[in-house]
Amino acid sequence: MHFNERLAIDCPITMTRLFAGTAFDIPPTCDQCGKLESDCICTAAEKAEAERARQQAADRRSPESQTAVVTVQKRKGGRQATVIEGLTAKANDLPELLGKLQAACGAGGTVKAKEDLIELQGDHAATIRKSLTNLGYRVK
Repeated sequence: MHFNERLAIDCPITMTRLFAGTAFDIPPTCDQCGKLESDCICTAAEKAEAERARQQAADRRSPESQTAVVTVQKRKGGRQATVIEGLTAKANDLPELLGKLQAACGAGGTVKAKEDLIELQGDHAATIRKSLTNLGYRVK
């Protein structure tokens, strides 16, 4: 018989937390509602959404620490598109930024989060550079 097996037989009480049963025991609480975990009424979906929001906030970076690269590309049919690169979807809220840029330019556009791109219809490089600088981004 090993020591651990003998210890398990001799000790019928099992501790679930390090300080359980002592004056230093602090029962775990829910991060979202603040109640004890045994009394928590939060659903698994609510907890997952709160954790996602916390992680997203932790991944955010300030605009001053990022550099946006603004270029104008020609498309088929002679159309032009202004493309903003260098801003990652993980560190920014690209759809919100797109909305601000669309309002400043009066043009349509899209976010390609997988490629970390923002595209606006037309040649709006000067307006976008000015808008991004006003928002605090460094621009090339």
